[in-house]
Amino acid sequence: MSPLDPQLLKSAQEWADADPDPATAGELRALLEAAEAHDVDPDLAAQAHQELQDAFAGTLQFGTAGLRAALGAGPNRMNRVVVRRAAAGLAAFLLEQAAQASEAYRPRAVVGFDARHNSDIFAQETAAIFTAAGIETFLMPSALPTPLLAFAVRALGCEGGVMVTASHNPPQDNGYKVYLGGRAVEESGRGSQIVAPFDALIAAKITAVGELSSIQLADSGWQSVPTELIAGYRQGLVELLKQEAFPARELKIVLTPMHGVGGETAEQVLRAGGFQDVTLVTAQAAPDPDFPTVAFPNPEEPGALDLALQTAAEVGADIVLANDPDADRAAVAALDPSSGSWRMLRGDEVGALLGAHIVARLDAGRAKGGQPDTSGSRGVFANSIVSSRLLAKIAEANGFGHVQTLTGFKWISRVPGLTYGYEEALGYCVAPSLVRDKDGISAALLLAEFAADAKAAGRSIFDTLDELALRHGLHASDQLSVRVADLGLLGAMMNRLREHPPQSFGGSAVETSVDLAVGSESLPPTDGLLYLTRDGSRVIIRPSGTEPKLKCYLEVIVPVESAADAQQSRRKARAALDAVLDDVREALGL
Repeated sequence: MSPLDPQLLKSAQEWADADPDPATAGELRALLEAAEAHDVDPDLAAQAHQELQDAFAGTLQFGTAGLRAALGAGPNRMNRVVVRRAAAGLAAFLLEQAAQASEAYRPRAVVGFDARHNSDIFAQETAAIFTAAGIETFLMPSALPTPLLAFAVRALGCEGGVMVTASHNPPQDNGYKVYLGGRAVEESGRGSQIVAPFDALIAAKITAVGELSSIQLADSGWQSVPTELIAGYRQGLVELLKQEAFPARELKIVLTPMHGVGGETAEQVLRAGGFQDVTLVTAQAAPDPDFPTVAFPNPEEPGALDLALQTAAEVGADIVLANDPDADRAAVAALDPSSGSWRMLRGDEVGALLGAHIVARLDAGRAKGGQPDTSGSRGVFANSIVSSRLLAKIAEANGFGHVQTLTGFKWISRVPGLTYGYEEALGYCVAPSLVRDKDGISAALLLAEFAADAKAAGRSIFDTLDELALRHGLHASDQLSVRVADLGLLGAMMNRLREHPPQSFGGSAVETSVDLAVGSESLPPTDGLLYLTRDGSRVIIRPSGTEPKLKCYLEVIVPVESAADAQQSRRKARAALDAVLDDVREALGL
């Protein structure tokens, strides 16, 4: 008797018969054939059976992160069937919003895509489905950065936006990121990624989609995003650098788009902004969906910047700038004078440096204009709850408001009056009037401006970090990520912490324990736990929203008495972090 479950066999066969993609249909039929050949090759049959079970274990859930999963056949994978249903559901949502408005309107939508496998096909079919549904639709002419899609949602006055990307996920993944704008949402949410309750409303429309054959695709009728709009985004980036107070441009830059779609745009705007000494990492310059030179296409991952750092050493660069594959994140590395070695800065360090630089830029602008510096009226800085507390201190010391949000730019970008926002995972919004989302290219531009100004003054970017530590205390952070094979384990670990709360971290007693799932006046509920200890250390533990991981965020604060004590304080901070890490592992039962 075949070990293949009859219902699973039936579901897989029906999917293969309806699948419009011959590649995934063929993949599914091959798995079915292998699974049924248990008498010939039992090991291969067992493996095929397992793959089928996983592919049909459930339906890929649409949430605030849209969709993201491995490519392949079945309802639990990213494929043309899943994408067609998602597009049809989103179209129904946009049309319903338009019909229910006080003055009915025809909705508009814009669709972009990166260079991952099938991104262009998923985008084209989405545009075809939107158009057939009666939505005025724009499609990006080629694989372009995610920030450009976010810009286009507002520039075109679109109610909806879709970016087909899996950002910095592994090569086998793809995703479907949704934005709202125009008349579909209030002004604060226009051009931002979706939040609740829109995710549930769209998911309900996707669930209500009928048979795949009922979804109509237009043969034509959508428009290509105008080249003038793409040029307008790039010109807007260049305009960021037109400030007389920071004219220095002597900086030797190594740039890597990490096999992604941001290289051409980033290099172009750097050069247009006056930075002429830019060296692209040749092996990573062109988009490549297989990311052949990196084990994981995420600048945060160990080894991801090895080629860029090697290139920097060869050409004698001052700084390395890196974007992730869809260019919505930025990383920076420089030669650390304290060690004489190249070092990538942590996201929180970059977040603080950009915050300090934006203060300096605004100070320079006000000084030129002769405007008074009225405390508290200058704008708002924001960062996610898992990011460093240093930005709040920088904001307070310089007359800015500060807002702490849940994790994700869908929250940060919605902060009223936002001047600058960041999250520790290398996401920065330095120009919210241009892009209401994280933008790795604009962040890279301001990092280049900051580094060039420091070089012209005979300083390094690390000097500013030391000055911030001297003024506000050394804020040192670290992370622990626990990857699991079974998502159910995440809930078990969180339950363990709730039932047996830790009493101390790093030898300091826990004074405040907050279950973030309860929510508060300032933060909506989210699955997570926050601990503050008597010495000011902070630990936050939460399940990842996009990966099967439990993520632990640690921060300690060490006083710095003088500039000469900075390195000693860093050693103390590292020892404190290590002690906290040990206690986190014990609390998790690792």
